[in-house]
Amino acid sequence: MSGRHTTQEAHRLLTEYDAQLREAAELTGATTVTRDGPLWRGTYGDRGFVTCRDLGHLTGPALDELITRTITYYATQPAIASFEWKTRGHDLPADLPDRLAQHGLHAEEPETVMLGEASLLAAPVPLPQGVSLRRIDSQPDPMPDLIRAAAAQERAFGVPFSPAHLARRLQAKRDLMEIWVAEAEGEIICTGRLELIPGTAFAGIWGGGTVPEWRGQGIYRALVAQRARSALARGARYLHSDSTEFSRPILQRSGLLPITTTTPYIWTRR
Repeated sequence: MSGRHTTQEAHRLLTEYDAQLREAAELTGATTVTRDGPLWRGTYGDRGFVTCRDLGHLTGPALDELITRTITYYATQPAIASFEWKTRGHDLPADLPDRLAQHGLHAEEPETVMLGEASLLAAPVPLPQGVSLRRIDSQPDPMPDLIRAAAAQERAFGVPFSPAHLARRLQAKRDLMEIWVAEAEGEIICTGRLELIPGTAFAGIWGGGTVPEWRGQGIYRALVAQRARSALARGARYLHSDSTEFSRPILQRSGLLPITTTTPYIWTRR
């Protein structure tokens, strides 16, 4: 694809992203959803999530008031330990991240939003000898494997992962989420989720991570391909992912395009 056509396709995909994957689509599985002007606010157990598609030209004091109301909304719910305000690099006003920081929210690492045709990622990828792929969420009792998958994610990303949180997320999205793993010698060495988004042509690929000693052997790419085939079989046309610096090159080589960035801003109860 030429540079001009790539730019045109990225613009088309960004339009689809804004139309199909913002606001209500992001809050599938939330226990509560409320609105405050252009904002959508959800809760998931002890966590909150804030998103919007268009801040309606709010700037200056009006935007500060909206941020303050949002903090108060979550702060007055004792069960809420933190919330995420999801920002995108192409959104206006451009000073929203600065204002969130001024109100005490801290930025996590930015990620690249990757989008493209699921068919581009679906071709089978050879696995190293002794490695196999398996879906673990559809068995009668997935909890033992969820515990093992969470431990593998913890090793892959270097941060704690709660199997109980994964189980709650699976319960909330029972018919919309698949959890796939790669195994070798009885050990889970790579994990990843596929999440179908109702009412859209999209599925998301999330949580992909390979334990350090198995990296560089195509296992993550094979797990992406498996999830792409599953997404196509279930009627999705597009895949999207908020990608780290490690996963972005793999997805881009497969044909997905970077269309914007996303940075979570986090409020934590003190």
